[in-house]
Amino acid sequence: MAELDYGIDPTMINRVAREIAEVVEMGVEVALVIGGGNIFRGAGLVESGMDRVAGDHLGMLATVMNSLAMQDALEKIGQPASVMSALSMHRICEEYTHRGAMEYLRNSRVVIFAAGTGNPFFTTDTAGCLRAVEIKADVIMKATKVNGVFDSDPMKNPDAKRYERLSYDEVLEKDLKVMDATAVVLCRDNKLPLRIFNLNEAGALPEAVRNQSIGTEVVMGESR
Repeated sequence: MAELDYGIDPTMINRVAREIAEVVEMGVEVALVIGGGNIFRGAGLVESGMDRVAGDHLGMLATVMNSLAMQDALEKIGQPASVMSALSMHRICEEYTHRGAMEYLRNSRVVIFAAGTGNPFFTTDTAGCLRAVEIKADVIMKATKVNGVFDSDPMKNPDAKRYERLSYDEVLEKDLKVMDATAVVLCRDNKLPLRIFNLNEAGALPEAVRNQSIGTEVVMGESR
């Protein structure tokens, strides 16, 4: 969405696509999970009376739209990519299979996991962590609007302190809103490292892959 009020900003999606391709050129296997909040935010409508299951299904479809847009942006710059959906929609994209995803990754194809887990009541964060565990990812890179996790809102408090490293238990105990609790526990139980960084800065993704001091790392152990 970038600076738009709604939808997909072509400049933003093309920049991110180029950065993803740069990471692939570094020899990294890349899988993506993209949210759908720029198109549809189910939480607000659920609060106003929409059925939660219907709202979550609409949110899943929004992630498919974003995933198809990212696939198109990647392919236009010569980076092969495939959208694999947790919901069956064969005329639009492939259905997710673990074997198929692993084969694509081994062949330097970016895999975009769409439609969440395919089930209501689970967030995109949980879907990202689930897929990361399934493909035995080395790390989850969570792209946000701020450079890591802070002890208070950095948009409101210029003196907010950034954590360099946190443990999963600290994230849960301090309710730091890094991801929903289900996603955090899934990462913790599978010892899967998590990095939070700011995607809004040009070159942020490849730099965060190269430089582990960027953003906040969430791992087993103590904070720093």
